Amino acid sequence: MFARKLPRPETSIFLLGPRGTGKSTWIHQAFPDAIRYDLLDSGEALRLSKEPQRLYQELESRPAGTWVVLDEVQKVPALLDEVHRLIEKRRLRFVLCGSSARKLRRGGVNLLAGRAISAEMHPFVSAEVNYRIDFERACRFGMLPIAYEAPDPQSYLRSYVQTYLQEEVRAEALTRDIGGFGRFLEVAARQNACVTNVSAIARDAMVARQTVQGYFEILEDTLIGYWLNPWKLKRSTKQIASPKFYFFDAGVQRTLSERLPYPPSPEELGPLFETFLMNEVRAYLSYSGKRYPLYFWSSPEKVEVDLLCETQGGFLAVEFKAAARWDKKFNKGLHRIRQELRKKGVRTLGVHPGERAAVIDEVEVLPWLEFLRKLWAGDLLD
Repeated sequence: MFARKLPRPETSIFLLGPRGTGKSTWIHQAFPDAIRYDLLDSGEALRLSKEPQRLYQELESRPAGTWVVLDEVQKVPALLDEVHRLIEKRRLRFVLCGSSARKLRRGGVNLLAGRAISAEMHPFVSAEVNYRIDFERACRFGMLPIAYEAPDPQSYLRSYVQTYLQEEVRAEALTRDIGGFGRFLEVAARQNACVTNVSAIARDAMVARQTVQGYFEILEDTLIGYWLNPWKLKRSTKQIASPKFYFFDAGVQRTLSERLPYPPSPEELGPLFETFLMNEVRAYLSYSGKRYPLYFWSSPEKVEVDLLCETQGGFLAVEFKAAARWDKKFNKGLHRIRQELRKKGVRTLGVHPGERAAVIDEVEVLPWLEFLRKLWAGDLLD
């Protein structure tokens, strides 16, 4: 059993995260004596949706400080009014767990006015598995807990994607055109970690541009992916304006792109490596409570830095390359960003699947595992 990095809270919590990331397992470990309501149980969900006040009636006699778990709370958003009352009047504490933020972000749902902190569960990260990671397997099958531990993760990943389409999308009526959405998923997955061209995706998926924008909202709201925005160095300077979209897990992305049966091609490996490490950085910031925004930077001449983050100690600029040997040409974007930010201070890093750390052409180059160890030790994003 691996110890997760998400700390146990002392106050009520909204715990969101894609299905399969281990939310329920963590809750059982962190809150073994909590009262549980499983809203994936259709009977339970129906009972409480008809009479949300029953939640208050069933819990009002519990002593202050009692923990209560509402699993898949987005199934019955009306319960949040009763949760609010129980927190205020009875001083109960809640774990509000869900795999979709869509219903919780729309329609004026009661989000408890700050009475519950927000947290997100991610797939396994390197520090949770004691850095026992096979580089090629992680890029090919991702880090969802069952995929990480399964001898053959392909069947699980196919089932995972099918469950997402059936239960998260069709059952929640997020889109009427499930066929168009499926085509969009394949095209969008193949453009993972690239500057997003909505018009090209719409053309290839045979749907309207506005529809594609709505589909990306579904992916974001169901926590299947996220945007990485471009950093604007100067308002007067012409720079790339479109964001990049990353899927939350490389295995899910490869399944959606219909590439799962095959080893990653050289063309795939770069974006997969970048996605894997970007997801680790996001998880570290999430679990550590550091809310630094992440960006990429790209000039009109396609001089690029994969990751740019401003911390209390200055800027960190990182270039990820899935190459065993670091070439000086990889430093071009890092040198450019250092020049642009010379008055503010910037630490430049190159990360690749090499074996030894080095300083190459004034850039600190780290093997990927050393980068991850430094990340989780708090040495990079202070």
